[in-house]
Amino acid sequence: MLLAPSPFSPSPLRWLYVDFNSYFASVEQQLRPDLRGRPVAVVPVESDSTCAIAASYEAKAHGIRTGTAIWEAKKLCSDLVCVLARHELYVEYHHRAIEEISRHIPVSDVCSIDEMAARLMRNEAEPAVAREIALAVKAGLKERLGEWVRCSIGIAPNRYLAKVATDLEKPDGLTVLMPEDIERRLTAELAPIDLPGIGRNMKKRLHIRGIHSVADIFALDRRQLRKAWGSIWGERMWYYLRGHDLPELRTQRRSIGHSHVLAPEMRPPARAVDVARRLVLKAAARLRRMGYTASIFGFSARLEDGRRLRLEMRCRPAQDSVTFLAMMLEAWDRLVPREAGVRVRKLSVAFYGLEPEAAFQPDLFAQAEAEAGPWARRLRDARLSRALDRLNHRFGRDTVLIGMLPSAGRGFSGAKIAFTRIPDREEFIE
Repeated sequence: MLLAPSPFSPSPLRWLYVDFNSYFASVEQQLRPDLRGRPVAVVPVESDSTCAIAASYEAKAHGIRTGTAIWEAKKLCSDLVCVLARHELYVEYHHRAIEEISRHIPVSDVCSIDEMAARLMRNEAEPAVAREIALAVKAGLKERLGEWVRCSIGIAPNRYLAKVATDLEKPDGLTVLMPEDIERRLTAELAPIDLPGIGRNMKKRLHIRGIHSVADIFALDRRQLRKAWGSIWGERMWYYLRGHDLPELRTQRRSIGHSHVLAPEMRPPARAVDVARRLVLKAAARLRRMGYTASIFGFSARLEDGRRLRLEMRCRPAQDSVTFLAMMLEAWDRLVPREAGVRVRKLSVAFYGLEPEAAFQPDLFAQAEAEAGPWARRLRDARLSRALDRLNHRFGRDTVLIGMLPSAGRGFSGAKIAFTRIPDREEFIE
């Protein structure tokens, strides 16, 4: 029996990639009309010693980028407006963006807070059809999020190239990258540092090997690229740049943690320890919500004078707040200097040795210890921690805490966004 021919000819296009432009800053400009058209830097704390975590296109025109120190940014642009980050709003806009994109094409991968990818089906892969979908996504986002929250969309044979395509036209761009155009456009319009997977260290590594341009990368074969990278990623790059649609590498979660750059008034050790305590409570609540136990606690602090303090401590697999608070306080007493003038600039806490809580099996003496002793305390602390989680989820963040939270505490209680990790909505009430 003969099958009817498909009305769609085979197309090499397989992915559509959405990359929001200056995301944090554009959300602020959408929400605050007084910021529109002005150079804006989004900052984690109100201090010239911090750095920009996002910059509007008006600020970028003055050379201000993510990571630019604010004291330097103000020299580059005297009328720069610094706006304190509002992470909960950025996460809310992120979820609204996913909902809107999904009205037009299912979102296959959420790549970061401001990037989403969608795999094209065969009937969506024709260049004209894919472009029509992209235009519909843009129109829907404009209506749902506002005209100031703009995005660039790339369409290409694989997800990697679709992301690269978003950089070929910004802001508010739309680029369809066909296989026959890949090498010509990338070598003409991009530098190696513009390619995902090439940071500053890799750029130096490539320069040492005589690789200074995208054309130099295209000139190497698979074995040479693997040697240049020093890993399998170089060989994957060879395939990506030639349009091959490789399966994405999936990573296993290895840690859960939180960090915070302290506002100037919170930097004396007597106040900074309360921030450390709050970070531990927040990370432990997240550990429980995600269903893990941890057997290693990591604590680090960066002082204003440049010193870095680090300590890791082991424990029996746990997920209760009491255990990790005690470890943090011990680490604090052992690490933080008591000399006059010490000020803490940044704090980080992390849990390692993660195991699903269902996989944790008590030892043979658990039953005997359950009546009295360490095991009974562990069970009690776990029940207490979960009870506090339920109360805080029901009545609001920090309704009930272990210990005291200072009056300035809510300034550091909220979740913070890393571009490679989007906080769950629950994190804003933990």
